[in-house]
Amino acid sequence: MNRKKFLSSFIAAATVIPIFKSFGNSIESKTSSFKIPPYLNQGDWIGITSPAGFITTEQVQPSILQMQSWGFQIKIGETIGKRDFTYGGTDEERLKDFQTMLDDPKIKAIMCARGGYGFVRIIDRLDFSSFKKNPKWIIGFSDITVLHCHLAKNYGIASIHSKMCNSFPDDWTKAEPIQIETILSIKNALIGASMGYLAPANMNNKSGSVEAVLVGGNLSIIETLSGSDSDLDTKDKILFIEDTGEYLYSIDRMLWNLKRSGKLKNLKGLIIGGFKVKPDDTGEEFGKTIYEIVLEKVKDYNYPIAFEFPVGHQRNNFALKCGAKHSLRVTEKGTTLQSL
Repeated sequence: MNRKKFLSSFIAAATVIPIFKSFGNSIESKTSSFKIPPYLNQGDWIGITSPAGFITTEQVQPSILQMQSWGFQIKIGETIGKRDFTYGGTDEERLKDFQTMLDDPKIKAIMCARGGYGFVRIIDRLDFSSFKKNPKWIIGFSDITVLHCHLAKNYGIASIHSKMCNSFPDDWTKAEPIQIETILSIKNALIGASMGYLAPANMNNKSGSVEAVLVGGNLSIIETLSGSDSDLDTKDKILFIEDTGEYLYSIDRMLWNLKRSGKLKNLKGLIIGGFKVKPDDTGEEFGKTIYEIVLEKVKDYNYPIAFEFPVGHQRNNFALKCGAKHSLRVTEKGTTLQSL
């Protein structure tokens, strides 16, 4: 097998060691400029809604049962089971359901049922006035990157980038260890555990140690939000990116956007998660690996860079707290990311 071609087509983290230690409620409230929502306690309510793609009631049942086993109560939103073509209901239905979750004081966290597409269609019509006064954790990734970026840009409120309801195993007793670990990382994020991950070394990494607020998410979403009211501010931040289903030339183009718009210039650190890449069309080979594409854009900058981190459209997609301060340490032996 051609190694260069293989590495161009898929990057996913290898063995990763999660490190969790619970310190109780609101541990990070004084460690960053972002406001950290209250952590959850036994008996607290989590709302499930589908602001992007559709999902059936049956498909969310495993996540409901698991979160109930953690001691939480669940409110199922009206969009669960609804469908308007690819969406979890019409724009108006998804807007109303998410707004209800934002405004309900009983709900302490909102779990987005799945990604897909659709959040950008409703984000500008959401009223965050109640949410600003009483912030709560919002959980999701992929298309939910729209919300992570919007909260960071406009309100400075932390959120959780992680798997969603459609990733919970149907049978917990038969689930693979990596599934269990990644799902449990959501619980640890919600209860206020200090969270850390050890990722394997990579010859393309750039060594260094920094402490800064962590932001990021899906690369294509971050790029398309450029210039909008949800444009992500990356200055003095640790940025993490991931993506799936994109051609190499598209990834190159998106990273040029990040470079030209200044999003790569003043970073404290850069984390590259999973990238599942579409194979090049015959005769249209791009000729560069993901490593080469990224390193070309950041060659003039002096900050740590970590490849193959366990975040993205893959099984080893661990929960990360966007807006929380983290310590990033990249050495020849591997990468450590630790919440502070």
